[in-house]
Amino acid sequence: MMQITDFQKIGVGLAGFGVAFIFLGILFLFDKGLLAIGNILFICGLAFVIGLERTFRFFFQQHKLKATGFFFGGILIVLIGWPLIGMCLETYGFVLLFSGFFPVAINFLRRVPVLGSLLNLPGISYLVNKVGEPQGMV
Repeated sequence: MMQITDFQKIGVGLAGFGVAFIFLGILFLFDKGLLAIGNILFICGLAFVIGLERTFRFFFQQHKLKATGFFFGGILIVLIGWPLIGMCLETYGFVLLFSGFFPVAINFLRRVPVLGSLLNLPGISYLVNKVGEPQGMV
């Protein structure tokens, strides 16, 4: 079994707080301060979890440069002060960057007791299977 280091535990906490701040920023009508803090915490958490070098390699792969540009461009635009436009660009970049992880995440969620039964309902199962299909290279 793989051991989780203290840095990875801190990273999960930072990423979790980042997602929470982003959610609050959207909830409070795209508050740019909360969104900026959430973005910074999420990126720092990711770097703590998988390491600085692997984070850099993940974002700057040749086939992911467009997605990375949208993601970091959206963060920059949020920091400049246009949170709605920045979050739209950032969301698009996030979907392009992490679309390879969606099938893995869906399969994991299917094993969670309550969520698994919800994800296997007829209408939801159809939508989840469409999201979880491999889309190919972007």
